[in-house]
Amino acid sequence: MAQSKFEYTRKFEVEDKLLPNSWIVVRIDGKGFHKFSDTHGFSKPNEKPALDLMNKCACSVMNEFNEIILSYGQSDEYSFVFRPDTGVYSRRSSKIVTNISSLFASSYVFHWKEFFPEKDLIYPPAFDGRAVLYPSVKNLRDYLSWRQADCHINNLYNTVFWTLVNKGGMTNHAAQERLKGTLSGDKNEILFSEFGINYNKESMQYRKGTTIIKKKVEIPSENGAGGTKLRTKTFQLDCDIIGDEFWNENPHLVEAFKET
Repeated sequence: MAQSKFEYTRKFEVEDKLLPNSWIVVRIDGKGFHKFSDTHGFSKPNEKPALDLMNKCACSVMNEFNEIILSYGQSDEYSFVFRPDTGVYSRRSSKIVTNISSLFASSYVFHWKEFFPEKDLIYPPAFDGRAVLYPSVKNLRDYLSWRQADCHINNLYNTVFWTLVNKGGMTNHAAQERLKGTLSGDKNEILFSEFGINYNKESMQYRKGTTIIKKKVEIPSENGAGGTKLRTKTFQLDCDIIGDEFWNENPHLVEAFKET
């Protein structure tokens, strides 16, 4: 192919390949989602259709990238875990992050009406993204544990805060002052003793976030012979991923990379 005299400008591009043999985690976060949720009238502390829409977008991303083995989402964020041996886009960070962020944002707009049939999308959302490398399975699990622990901390606070405002008649400032310095047990006590709410019975989706994984399952063959065949299916789970139970039930996620 003939080259123009302007071809030299490509030399200014920075090489941004991610290190090999490391788990790649791409986390996307909503930009200005406090304003976005207020503008679109989301319920506090949780708008289930909005969370379900985020899950739908995550599934769209996972269907596009076979190398993503797991994703975890809560609130306005989602983390996508790539196999450590992935060669997608030659492991170029900018290509991976921008493709996931743009696909997620466009999916959010595309699927909006499925979850909010009576609401118009007033303005499109935006998501920033970053890629982080984790060298071992332990590091990866600790990262996911951090995100799920963050989900619990934030959801517990928001549940108590908005209960004080919506049911207790407090102003936002008064609710903030009431919760200053409180620990987890204190917040649970406020919910139960003053409002009869057992936090542990709140939706697992709100308390734990959503984990999406791929599994091979047997389905009936289409040739009428009565046999079965394996197909990869996507599963959405609202469960604990900090303990060992989830990982013991799904060893295929990391089994091949135990030494990684």
